[in-house]
Amino acid sequence: MKRFLSLIVLTSVAPAAVHREPRADVPTRPAPVRVAQGIAPRVAAAQSPLTPETPLPLPIEGQDEAAYENLLARDPGTKARVLGFESFLKGEGLTGVLPTWQLTRTASDYEKCEGPGFEVAPIDEWQHIAATLRFIKKHVEPVIGDVEAMSGYRNPELNACAGGAKESAHRRFFALDLVPKRPIARSGLIRSICAIHDFRGRGYDIGLGFYNGLRFHVDSKGFRRWGPNGKGATSPCVTGV
Repeated sequence: MKRFLSLIVLTSVAPAAVHREPRADVPTRPAPVRVAQGIAPRVAAAQSPLTPETPLPLPIEGQDEAAYENLLARDPGTKARVLGFESFLKGEGLTGVLPTWQLTRTASDYEKCEGPGFEVAPIDEWQHIAATLRFIKKHVEPVIGDVEAMSGYRNPELNACAGGAKESAHRRFFALDLVPKRPIARSGLIRSICAIHDFRGRGYDIGLGFYNGLRFHVDSKGFRRWGPNGKGATSPCVTGV
């Protein structure tokens, strides 16, 4: 009887855990990546090294914040138009998405074209940029971080001189040319922005194009993307370069 009870006690005790070192020839499995709700898996996975392949673009001389403030100080008419535009942005809940001095930048070739470095778009075009700014605020900056606007509205003469298309989205203030403010590889930028465009772009009628380096174009004139020849098939979203 005592022998029987001893067997019961021994079999009812759980065996101690045995620690085993991982085998060197078997790779360990990485922990699963949790994707935030509402973000496409491809967007969340588009990580990139912090060392840029291409230096971040520098502001064009005469289109920095100091030049903008000097313009407002000497031109009351421009200052009044800027105050009206800023009031519009506040009413749309878009204050601070991008600084006004960046949103009023024109073409980077403004000096060559003898055009203005800053210009407030006509009031009937303001609603166009509102849709673009909402897309940037809700979907671009949460993924790649802060961006800087290098070019916005271009009047017809400046747009033509700068080589813009006749129906360029810049002419109607649908478009902004942007660069990321933190270092990022071009390959990582393409993966991230193209994933955002795939996942959210159609709902905002977003057009997407890429220039050399880290500069890219976003507008809300219609859902599309294009590459060097203006066709979707050559978009970096397709070619990866």
